[in-house]
Amino acid sequence: MTATERVPDTPATERTEDVTRLVTPRADVRRPRPRWYAATVRAVGPLALLALWWAASATGVLTPDVLASPGAVAQAIGELWGDGQLPEALTTSLTRSGGGLLIGLTAGLSLGVLTGFTRLGDELLDSSVQILRTIPFLALVPLFMVWFGINETAKILLIAVATTFPMYVSTTSGVRGIDPKLVEAMRSFGMGRLAIVRQVVLPGALPSLLAGLRLSMTLSVIALIAAEEINATAGIGYLMVQAGNFARTDILAVCILVYGLLGLLADVIVRVLERLLMPWRRAGR
Repeated sequence: MTATERVPDTPATERTEDVTRLVTPRADVRRPRPRWYAATVRAVGPLALLALWWAASATGVLTPDVLASPGAVAQAIGELWGDGQLPEALTTSLTRSGGGLLIGLTAGLSLGVLTGFTRLGDELLDSSVQILRTIPFLALVPLFMVWFGINETAKILLIAVATTFPMYVSTTSGVRGIDPKLVEAMRSFGMGRLAIVRQVVLPGALPSLLAGLRLSMTLSVIALIAAEEINATAGIGYLMVQAGNFARTDILAVCILVYGLLGLLADVIVRVLERLLMPWRRAGR
């Protein structure tokens, strides 16, 4: 083929067909879900477990000395609620968990901002906090009993220690993820350190803060179980000890369900806070 020869042009209709065949535009249309759909799907798992539990109890696979039936557990709930034991124990446990969680969140947030935002805080505190973070909080139970006795102080402080470090790690990570140029811009406008932390750092680290809050609230329930084993005379843990002494598997199941519901309630609270404080996430979905 010489330089003067030309390749015959492809007809316009064929070129259009090729482009149409290679690139097919598709509109991403999402069908709106009804409000009851998500709640129904979330309830499938617990209802399936409840049905399996009932079937195992009805067929004799689970005997009452191993685990009481759902009907017996429902009767135990009515019994404990009727004589006031369950409301009193629930109030005591929530007070312990809430007090320890408040102390832990305050300590974790303060230490996280200090080490994440200042170089001196990072060099002075981070290594010590990381060492303490690796110590299992359950290992502190005997030591706390020696230091504080078997009163409420030991229980609340044990929960506080367990909930401090998740909040600390999440806060430090979120604060360090703030764009340094944004902080420098705010400083150039004359904004002080406290104002920058309040108006720039904490809002920017909000996703990490909520993640730390979720972990800390979950750990507060786990630590509550351990704390109420320290010679408790009230609370859900006390009911569990008494039920274990008398082999009441129905009351034991009630206490376990209460602990599980407390963990679920903590997760729901954080989800509500995410919707209120970060509405753009829901809009993005």
